[in-house]
Amino acid sequence: MNLNLLNHLISDRNDRQSVYKLKLIKHLFNLGASSVSVLCEVMDMSTPSLLKLLLALMDEGLVEKKGYGLSIGGRKPDLYRLKDKKILILCIDIELFNTKISVIDNNYNFILDVKTIPLPISKSRTDFFGLLHDHIEDILLSAAIDPKQLIGCSVGMPGLIDAEKGENYSYFLSDGENISLTAAFEKILNIPVVIQNDVNGSSMAEFTHGMAKGRRNVLVLLMDWGVGLGIILDGKLRQGNCGFSGELGHMPFVENGALCYCGKHGCLETVASGNALSEMAREGILSGKNSMLSNLSNEELERIEPALIIKAANKGDQYAIQLLSNVGTHMGKGIAVLIQLFNPELIVLSGKIAGAKQYITLPMQQAINTYCMTQIREKTTIVSSELGEDSRLLGYAASGIDQFLDAFIKNTKKLKKASA
Repeated sequence: MNLNLLNHLISDRNDRQSVYKLKLIKHLFNLGASSVSVLCEVMDMSTPSLLKLLLALMDEGLVEKKGYGLSIGGRKPDLYRLKDKKILILCIDIELFNTKISVIDNNYNFILDVKTIPLPISKSRTDFFGLLHDHIEDILLSAAIDPKQLIGCSVGMPGLIDAEKGENYSYFLSDGENISLTAAFEKILNIPVVIQNDVNGSSMAEFTHGMAKGRRNVLVLLMDWGVGLGIILDGKLRQGNCGFSGELGHMPFVENGALCYCGKHGCLETVASGNALSEMAREGILSGKNSMLSNLSNEELERIEPALIIKAANKGDQYAIQLLSNVGTHMGKGIAVLIQLFNPELIVLSGKIAGAKQYITLPMQQAINTYCMTQIREKTTIVSSELGEDSRLLGYAASGIDQFLDAFIKNTKKLKKASA
């Protein structure tokens, strides 16, 4: 959010309504356009008190009327929502080989078009942070966005992430300063930062904008260079004790299998991930397999993008189709276990590999039919995400803004208590 507006809300320490205003802003962000009756329920307030808060926020330029709600007879209720561009957040999606950057507002408008830069994830912090800082500075300057307008930055990436401690135990390991990864980001960007696992970003995007919206028990399977699982149970994203839940890619899968980068042998990721798909394609081409992928240059062959394999399959390349089918079969066996563990109503397939659609979903369904109990699997629907390749940024915005608003509410309570 524009920090000047937030500071205005809490500048008067004697304003007993400041905390309630911030809470109402948070509910409007999470719920979207809402009626007075809905807001009264979530705020646990009377209609006159709630209307007083809404009018105050409208006078301050934060809230507006936006359309009408449904009505069972009688007058349709007015809907209220936050105005566009009142909360701005910098979102960074760090992938294995590229980094995406954008600025998103409280109504999920992309204020800044997504910029993809060739900045791969790193074990070390120093080189990455220096390049990231320069890119962000240039991007914000070209878009005429003052960093002071940003409520903060939400960063997503692969790896074993403890968001509460602000650490990634797989990447960006400390190489000098004895500070958390979150603190290191904040030092470079000079704004508050939250970090999270990329699969949680995909899950929040599906929960707020995609197939999981309005659902209560959903699994989001992120099939990218690695494999991750987002778990939505009882309408909430579940992250486990330390935030480590969903490490599906590293469950034991192949007896005496290949060495995984995590240090164990035979993980699911060694046979059913973007990395595995790329490795299998490269080995096959080098051994003389007949495929249009043989026309790739040595540089392209070194790291074959999943999109190239999917493109070849769409053109009828039998070797590419077989590679994707193998991945689908392995994933189907893994999904059968998930269905029996969680009994979800829906499983959403997202990420680069999900773009293969029927080339993985058909063998995947066959494997599920083979390995999963009929009575359970028939209660689960499997769909491919329709949000697009930049959707994780929406998830980062959703969780980031929510966390920063929570922090504002807590700080405001402390300030009010101290001044009492």
